[in-house]
Amino acid sequence: MGSTPREGAAATKMAADALRTALINGDLAPGQRLVEAELAESFNVSRASLRAALINLAAEGLVERIPNRGARVRIVSVDEAVAITECRMVLEGLCAAKAAERVSDEQIAVLTDLGGQMQRAVGSGDPMKYSTLNRELHRLVREYAEQPVASRLLDQLNGQLVRHQFRLALRAGRPQVSLCEHLAMIDAIAHRNPAAAEAAARAHLNSVITALRETEDA
Repeated sequence: MGSTPREGAAATKMAADALRTALINGDLAPGQRLVEAELAESFNVSRASLRAALINLAAEGLVERIPNRGARVRIVSVDEAVAITECRMVLEGLCAAKAAERVSDEQIAVLTDLGGQMQRAVGSGDPMKYSTLNRELHRLVREYAEQPVASRLLDQLNGQLVRHQFRLALRAGRPQVSLCEHLAMIDAIAHRNPAAAEAAARAHLNSVITALRETEDA
């Protein structure tokens, strides 16, 4: 016999965190049905805890609850992805500026090394490796910024963009464009120049918006 399903706030949080990770990693496809009974059994939580987790994720814009039909992974259109990226532009710019103000010598060394890894990934034609490094760079900038409100909002926004980010990562020529933009961010933060760091971050996200629209047209 299996163990008794977990219940309560801790079980709800565990299920929500696991689902959020699966969504952000692209393990669940846009529009995919989320069957409560299967997920509750998979996470060993009660149906009530799993349902509460889905309600939390719906509030974050990751899940869509359909009356009398359950829940599914929410589909984000290109227009909405552009709108979300416009919000990211402001928040990422803030974080880059804050990171430039607060960055330590050790953190600069980490960012510089990461920039080198990104260059090698692009040079060797490995877009998935570059995409992973790309996410790590943005995560580190948020961490070094020490701006928890902006970081929390960005986590929520980024979770809605997984499918579009994946498509951009595989688009021919995109990593080469993106690499220059990321290196400019690293350089500005390494030189502790908040204005230049914010400008570089905003320029990068503006480039992402252009790429999203070009992908839709294609």
